[in-house]
Amino acid sequence: MSEQLKVPTMQEAMAEGRQPDYLFWVGSAGAFDDRAKKITKAFVKLLNKANVDFAVLGIEESDSGDAAKRAGNEFLFQMQAMTNIEVMNMYQVKKIITTDPHDFNTLKNEYPGLGGNYEVYHHTQFLKQLISEGRIKVKESEFKGKNVTFHDPCYLGRANDVFEAPRALIETLGVNFKEMKRSQRTSLCCGAGGAQMFKEPEKGDKDINVLRTEDALETNPEVIITACPFCNTMMTDGVKAKEKEDNIQVMDIAELIADAED
Repeated sequence: MSEQLKVPTMQEAMAEGRQPDYLFWVGSAGAFDDRAKKITKAFVKLLNKANVDFAVLGIEESDSGDAAKRAGNEFLFQMQAMTNIEVMNMYQVKKIITTDPHDFNTLKNEYPGLGGNYEVYHHTQFLKQLISEGRIKVKESEFKGKNVTFHDPCYLGRANDVFEAPRALIETLGVNFKEMKRSQRTSLCCGAGGAQMFKEPEKGDKDINVLRTEDALETNPEVIITACPFCNTMMTDGVKAKEKEDNIQVMDIAELIADAED
């Protein structure tokens, strides 16, 4: 990223007497994982291009608690959630955008029960909206004509019925898109959900991310598109396990749109 990205914090906005339209929830992966940081930067670049009035919590953002809840630690989840809700309500947050389907699901469906009521958008939904409003114009993509496939994140697709938005974005790129045999409602998990990301898999015939990568390889892709930082890691590891990293890229849809926006 050559240009300087503008990433205001809620604290700065409040000091200036401003109320940003959106809170961009970065998430732990997007803030700390080196690969996921690139997705965060690509999305912020698009927000800047579209002049979206947004801010982040910065050091005031704590983990959403998703992994703790899925791993069975409800107490830790509620502690995390209550801390975040207190901060967001203090800033009078109404609308949230996030690049992480795990956080999208948790903020949208589980925070309301603890007093956190927000309109929550996944970045694929939000980017589709920006393109339809003409605030982002997708130009010729360097990926035009390339074979691509898309892996549906569990917490975006089957858990929240968001299937159309990522596919609408892919369509704008002029790529040769082919669905995997298991897609949309019948999509197979990458293996990272339910806090499985943070432990070694149980013994079995094959790691689930390798099985899912094999689904993708059947479409003969040059790019496997994801819409989740966890899926990105798992599919990247799957591609490496199949020794295909020299000719197959794993990229988030935001990175592809940001590339075509240049």
